[in-house]
Amino acid sequence: MPFDYDLFVIGGGSGGVRAARVAAFEVGARVGLAEEDRYGGTCVIRGCVPKKLMVFASDVAHFLPEAEGYGWTFSEAKFDWTVFHQKLTQELDRLEAIYRGLLKRAGVHTFDSRAKIVEEHTVELSNGERITAQTILVAVGGTPTLPKIEGIDHAITSNEMFHFDRLPESILIVGGGYIASEFSGIMNGLGVKTTQYYRGEQVLRGFDNEARDLVAGEMVKRGVDLRCGLNVEKIEKTPNGLLVTDTNGATQVYDAVMYATGRSANTKNLIDPAVDVDLGAKGEIIVDEYSQTKVPSIYALGDVTDRVNLTPVAIHEAMAFIATVFRGQPTPVDHALIPTAIFTQPEMGTLGLSEEEARAQGPIEVYVSNFRPMRQFFAGSDDKSLLKLVVCANSRKVLGCHIVVPQAGEMIQLLGIAIKLGATKEDFDRTMAVHPTIAEELVTMREPTRKT
Repeated sequence: MPFDYDLFVIGGGSGGVRAARVAAFEVGARVGLAEEDRYGGTCVIRGCVPKKLMVFASDVAHFLPEAEGYGWTFSEAKFDWTVFHQKLTQELDRLEAIYRGLLKRAGVHTFDSRAKIVEEHTVELSNGERITAQTILVAVGGTPTLPKIEGIDHAITSNEMFHFDRLPESILIVGGGYIASEFSGIMNGLGVKTTQYYRGEQVLRGFDNEARDLVAGEMVKRGVDLRCGLNVEKIEKTPNGLLVTDTNGATQVYDAVMYATGRSANTKNLIDPAVDVDLGAKGEIIVDEYSQTKVPSIYALGDVTDRVNLTPVAIHEAMAFIATVFRGQPTPVDHALIPTAIFTQPEMGTLGLSEEEARAQGPIEVYVSNFRPMRQFFAGSDDKSLLKLVVCANSRKVLGCHIVVPQAGEMIQLLGIAIKLGATKEDFDRTMAVHPTIAEELVTMREPTRKT
């Protein structure tokens, strides 16, 4: 009996849409896709895209004093959330329409419905319709999780940060990862009195210590009330706002409390227990290097697998999946040396091993440049920057690069190519500098700052 589709994709985010579109348009496969929410997924609808637009909006607060340092004058500067939010909503609608259009033009049959895997080749839609496919691909992403504390139902997550009718006057952001730290910068820049709690000793755990220390220091200098070693005990709703009791017993009232303390795979009620797909502790789907589950006909990619939870990674995994399943070219996914930008304020770009990780593996040399960039220095700003290379003392390969500068994300993307190709410190030294730029420091650091 023939299958209804060659491929059925569950999830209309970046990874799922890429896999469905390429399989249908380039390979000629019969493809169906089900999405229960908005097309574009977390990144486009409630993540990377709206967040970056909010970063742009909030950054203006830092640029205005800088402009005055260059002789510009302003009679009044005022941010209007209503105007921005209306444009943001229109942009997200436009992007979702683009995703739908791409699928339609590729010939993908879409279902605006939740889908559940009920057999190894069968999915069931929320209306009870059953559809068969030779291959099933799960790309449903993840969702924020909330801790079990008293009053947690009064808190919001990153999903709701784009839907304020009006901005709160004050907000508490709980968490120390990149999502919490990015939103602290955003809300602070938009004029919201922003406090951030993190239970650990320093935010951005897992990133290079020197880089995260600089980011944290600059966040505080810009106005974020960052409190490490602290957590929330309970939240109470009062006529004046949300009364938060912290783990030291102190209380404070905020207009809003946002949690960014973790995410889990969106697999609840997604797979019938009779289908022998293994799940991990956080509900993530366990796959091999080809994104295949232990059930040969079922694959999964993106955040639902909890490997490297980044949009470009999901898209890369989708292309490897297509090569493996539809082109006869088994392609394992390479998760090494992924360049990453953290859109904190200041911005951070990172790639490869931190100094601490590299030191644990053997002798290294560390090259560091700290200075005040020309643009900010001239304007009278005391913004600090960091450019750092971690080099293997034996092979001379650059093992890691960590930068905290304006437009760090743009810079780390291009550095990723060189370091992925195995560039050595001497390759950097032989490269001519572009002057005057911040990036020239990466090719002019001759003497190591530290050796271990």
